[in-house]
Amino acid sequence: MAFYDLPKPERDKLVEHINNNILSEIIKGKKKDILSYFSDEDTYIRKTAYLAIGKIYSSDKSLRKKVLELLETLLKEDDFKIRQTVVNAAGEIGKTDFEVVQHFFNTGLFDEHHSIRNAVIGLVKKMGEKNPKPVLQWAKKYLHHEDKEIRREICHGIELRGRTHPQDILPMLKELQHDKTKRVSSTLVHILGQIAYKKGCLETVLADLKTWNNHDIVTKAIEEIIDVHDRYKDFSFYTKKQAKEIVDGFKW
Repeated sequence: MAFYDLPKPERDKLVEHINNNILSEIIKGKKKDILSYFSDEDTYIRKTAYLAIGKIYSSDKSLRKKVLELLETLLKEDDFKIRQTVVNAAGEIGKTDFEVVQHFFNTGLFDEHHSIRNAVIGLVKKMGEKNPKPVLQWAKKYLHHEDKEIRREICHGIELRGRTHPQDILPMLKELQHDKTKRVSSTLVHILGQIAYKKGCLETVLADLKTWNNHDIVTKAIEEIIDVHDRYKDFSFYTKKQAKEIVDGFKW
């Protein structure tokens, strides 16, 4: 029976059971049950497992070394679900202590399986929101990577931080303005729209775009920014008409 097929009281008992088993095995230096949870077909079992790892790391400093050693070992497993769960566990740790787990993302970003690579980008979003400084410094190293998909994914990964703090990621986005790969430039334009529609963000983005020298990208970004105020009209601070008036009134 799948996790969410269980009644809530049984789900709660199962979560407690998994948490206790993982803690016990970490203390004893074992991993039989942990391997089972990390490789489970049910996404929610795996999620319960990586959340447990994050909680153990944050709540008991004496076990941190064992937790990291366990994750190092499991990252070498053949089952992609295990490696994906390892990366997610590292993401829980990285929300507060990124430096000790950043090498998991260096590895995961180039994993042969797409689910691990996708997990890394999703976690950059989550960690970047909670612990932006080291996460953005790490992401910056890959802005000019030879692999266009890495550049595109990193651009996508820093988006969430930019939605509330566009000033934090605009210097990084600016570095991509001359990228010749369409998938990268299209993502760049998309992200500029995504970070411009909340309160206080439009003016910040426009002020930064004034300093860019790729006229084509800036033009496309402006079009996207105006359009996004219509597509997300239920969430935008300005209406599409107001956004256009602000853009038109800006001293370019």
